[in-house]
Amino acid sequence: MRLAGKTAVVTGASRGIGRAIAALLEREGARVVGCARRAAPGVDVCDVGKASDVARFAAAAQNRLGVPDILVNNAGTVVRSRLDDLSEADWDAVMGSNLKGTYLVTQAFLAGMRARKSGRIINMASISGRLGTASLVVYCAAKHGVVGFTRALAEEVRPDGLAVNAICPGSVDTDMLRVGMPGATPAMTVDDVAQAALFLATDAPLAMTGSCVDVFG
Repeated sequence: MRLAGKTAVVTGASRGIGRAIAALLEREGARVVGCARRAAPGVDVCDVGKASDVARFAAAAQNRLGVPDILVNNAGTVVRSRLDDLSEADWDAVMGSNLKGTYLVTQAFLAGMRARKSGRIINMASISGRLGTASLVVYCAAKHGVVGFTRALAEEVRPDGLAVNAICPGSVDTDMLRVGMPGATPAMTVDDVAQAALFLATDAPLAMTGSCVDVFG
């Protein structure tokens, strides 16, 4: 097992890509703590867009695991709406879960990872972080933000021995795809994306940091 003795934190771990990543890391020997906005078996409840929730979750996770070796920022949501009809509440919800959550969760664990001089941070972006799609304005904006966050943070922590990378999946067979792109034909399964996360958590060289790995099927 490639991750025996390692620890991992995975957000958005109750379903879809997050659940597949958490399960694969566990099969490879890692001890995993996951969280999600809604209660699910074996997953802590945490709204990653709320600083108080993240602080509580991070304290509990580090009490159980210590400083994680792997942090996967996967939590996210999507709203399909033309900008004319997009409410401020929906803007805040999508930005909160996808972009603000990535910032809050990373910040909560970063000091320990820096002090230890090792760790891998994996952020879930999207093909929507590469291009624009009508009626997905806020989702595209958030995922473009995740790409920029990844590249900038990679430069900040490069001297500390940390690698920070993002995954940009295309159409994956998830509930989010059915909300964001009704009628789309999935090109991949959640397990395909989980394999990319496993590569970044294990075999990817530390020199590979600030990368955005396209997984388009």
